[in-house]
Amino acid sequence: MEKPILVFQTDFTYKEGAVCAMYGVVKSVDRSLEIIDGSHELPQYDIWSASYRLYQSMKFWPEGTIFVSVVDPGVGTARKACVAKTKDGYYVVTPDNGALTHLMKYVGIEEVREIDETVNRLKGKGTEGVAIFHGRDLFGYCAAKLASGIITYEQVGPAYPVEEIVTHEILEPTLSGNKVDGIFEINDPNFGNLWTNIPLVMMHEAGFNYGDYLNVEIKHKGETVVNKPILFHKSFGMASIGEPIIYNNELMKVSLAVSMGNFVEEYHCDFGSDWTITFTK
Repeated sequence: MEKPILVFQTDFTYKEGAVCAMYGVVKSVDRSLEIIDGSHELPQYDIWSASYRLYQSMKFWPEGTIFVSVVDPGVGTARKACVAKTKDGYYVVTPDNGALTHLMKYVGIEEVREIDETVNRLKGKGTEGVAIFHGRDLFGYCAAKLASGIITYEQVGPAYPVEEIVTHEILEPTLSGNKVDGIFEINDPNFGNLWTNIPLVMMHEAGFNYGDYLNVEIKHKGETVVNKPILFHKSFGMASIGEPIIYNNELMKVSLAVSMGNFVEEYHCDFGSDWTITFTK
């Protein structure tokens, strides 16, 4: 049988040797294991982004894939280190610090186990006293043992109630007549696009159609930052170069971009629960 693929995401970047060390540990356990990068450019300490990126890409991987997600500002503290099994058959090796939030809500967690450090932590490399690099010494090592078949999922460590998994609040969009309210919940950092939490279907329920110009009001902490009509259409190229557009993103959520430009930079916006957006006809 084929061994599961390991997909890693962290906020480590490639500026020093952390990613290299993690992958060395994996290959020391089993050279045949396949390692793929999700991203090592997650915003520093941003557990919300770690959670969202897992949800964004996981279902496009073969069932059984093991994701290792390390955004861990609480490393070395009492927060749990865990391996979660999703209801659709994937595994996530991560600190239990909120990184499972989106999977809990939109996919479901079937079981979660706390990693037993007495048997599933790297030993013999002079790292026993290190408390700050669980990506290498605990998460990467345990994930490699699981993927290689050295341990079963049950041998990761003791199970604990799924209800005890740490999660963050997910705000829901609202529809009132022909007005839709939401937030910017994440960005597309390379292109400067901003993704809302509003599903496309809600826009259609409000009576908005592709080709319409919608009034867009963006507020930050209650203060208006943008208030203007913007074209609503299916893709960036429907707007003239340099013009803003409301479009349907890859997750069927409404988003904002500038055609061949950067919405974040040009309109000085960002994502988070304090960035609200309202659409009206």
